[in-house]
Amino acid sequence: MLPPFAVILPAAGMSSRFGGSEKKPFVNLDGRAIWLRAAESFVTRPEVKQCIIVVSPEDMALFKQRYAANVMFLNMQVVEGGKERYESVANALAKLTDEIAYVAVHDAVRPCVPPPLIDLVFNTAVEYGAALPGIPVADTLKRVNPGMQIEGTVSRAGLYQVQTPQVFRRDWLVEAYQKRSQNATITDDAQLIEALGHPVHIVPGSPYNLKITTGDDLGIADLFVKHRKFEPPVKPSRPFEDERFS
Repeated sequence: MLPPFAVILPAAGMSSRFGGSEKKPFVNLDGRAIWLRAAESFVTRPEVKQCIIVVSPEDMALFKQRYAANVMFLNMQVVEGGKERYESVANALAKLTDEIAYVAVHDAVRPCVPPPLIDLVFNTAVEYGAALPGIPVADTLKRVNPGMQIEGTVSRAGLYQVQTPQVFRRDWLVEAYQKRSQNATITDDAQLIEALGHPVHIVPGSPYNLKITTGDDLGIADLFVKHRKFEPPVKPSRPFEDERFS
């Protein structure tokens, strides 16, 4: 039996590379919003006692209009995001209930995370205190200058492309955010844990656990869903579907 977990879904980004009229988390993927598919991977897990989605202030009214029924049905909380991702996560951390022992931070635009991967990273985090999924870098890496000329080849030995959920002991993550340098460039939460001197363990990630960044990624995710390579734990009944945007 795992200890109590909370899951934070940051969905307050600008989606600048995606294009289109909708921000990535709210785009429809085979009948449901991307963020909703991501959330469904966690909300019915017995160890997950709290699930929080973080939404930009400018999107809050639209989010509540579209998804109030989904949020209520899934027993989720909605928190206002900040200008930067780390501010959004910090806002969610402030809403954790007392019982939470571990916190998972999962990109709201990773809708295809396989349940066995969640099992593995959750259990590894409980064993070691911090864990995340990752895939070894297979392609050749080149360093280029601003003029797009190659300056050298980077060794890929020991390099991993990391994914989410990134999972940590609550006390470690809270301390990491409290001690965060105001001038630090933060690309993920594990970076803050590493700065405290805590080891972060990597478990094998999954190619299905892609992060939707461009329209092409959306097409790939749609194929994953249609081929049923994974099965979301929750399938809301029609009254809770947002039929206007299907």
